[in-house]
Amino acid sequence: MAAAPFDINDIKRRMQGATAALRHELGGLRTGRASASMLEPVQVEAYGSHMPLNQVATVSVPEPRLLSVQVWDKSMVKAVEKAIVDSNLGLSPATEGQVLRLRIPELNEERRKDLVKVAHKYAEAAKVAVRHVRRDGLDVLKKAEKAHEISEDDHERQAGEVQKATDATIGEIDQLLAAKEKEILTV
Repeated sequence: MAAAPFDINDIKRRMQGATAALRHELGGLRTGRASASMLEPVQVEAYGSHMPLNQVATVSVPEPRLLSVQVWDKSMVKAVEKAIVDSNLGLSPATEGQVLRLRIPELNEERRKDLVKVAHKYAEAAKVAVRHVRRDGLDVLKKAEKAHEISEDDHERQAGEVQKATDATIGEIDQLLAAKEKEILTV
């Protein structure tokens, strides 16, 4: 009997990829609290090309509602300031020498509800990705059973493992969403 090309660890790894992507997307949602990851999408016109902000400055969070951007090269301060303003993040830098301070404004109730909807959309997309991985895994098992590479009992047992992994990952996604929702709605 040939070994089936089925690997539960590969399926779990692919499911974890969906939760990692969700974590990244949720991290970028602005909640009224300062987070260095808020500035990840900012591209600075530097030395004749576009560079990520973190390649020309250090971003830190000295207070819960304040970001500090320490620009390494004095000649880049204006370019960094312009990049932050042009990024549509709604942040206005206050410049002091080579340090830009960014106050994070309070969120109103309507904006909070919009952010929760966006978080739900991200979580649903992650769940769909996990279900696709489950379907792929079950298809491999079905084909292996049809080709008589595994027995019906092995198919059932491994399908159960796939479902267990799916349920655990969906549960993790729900926990991430609940935590982000709480963070958005309470300040």
